[in-house]
Amino acid sequence: MKNINKKKGILFWITGLSGSGKTTIGKKIYKEITKIYGPTLIISGDNIRSIFNLKGYNYRDRLEVLKKYTKFAKYITNQKINLIFAVVGLVEKTRRWNKKNIDNYVEIYIKSNLKNIEKLNRKKYLKQKKTGTVIGINIKPEYPKKPDIIINNHFKEPTDKLAKKLLVKINNLLY
Repeated sequence: MKNINKKKGILFWITGLSGSGKTTIGKKIYKEITKIYGPTLIISGDNIRSIFNLKGYNYRDRLEVLKKYTKFAKYITNQKINLIFAVVGLVEKTRRWNKKNIDNYVEIYIKSNLKNIEKLNRKKYLKQKKTGTVIGINIKPEYPKKPDIIINNHFKEPTDKLAKKLLVKINNLLY
């Protein structure tokens, strides 16, 4: 069981390869997280990039963008608002910063096979492959070593079922 500071919100940092189901699963747990843990926002890396017009997908650009994500997440959770943040975020340095600086940090890794993702999302991957910006293909991912929760997405189960599994694991971790 994880110790929770009741004066702050919880950051549910959902990470994994692009196309692994992070945002879809995050959206499916939103209502239940709000019901159990209180006011909650959900945002994806794509959402926040669009809101703040953040550009660049090479490794260095991604590091800068991740710094902004983590500061944003800390700001929100310090106001006693939970945040479900679905982001590729496969950079160990970022996750270490989160663990050290965000009181109620829950790291969730959606583990999936790149070949399955490519099959399901062919057009997006071919386009990104040309620009050299795909983590797992052109940029080496730094997979979580000790996430709080791992959800295996082999694309054989519906995302509703994966979301239910995730909620059980979250509740077991926090209660």
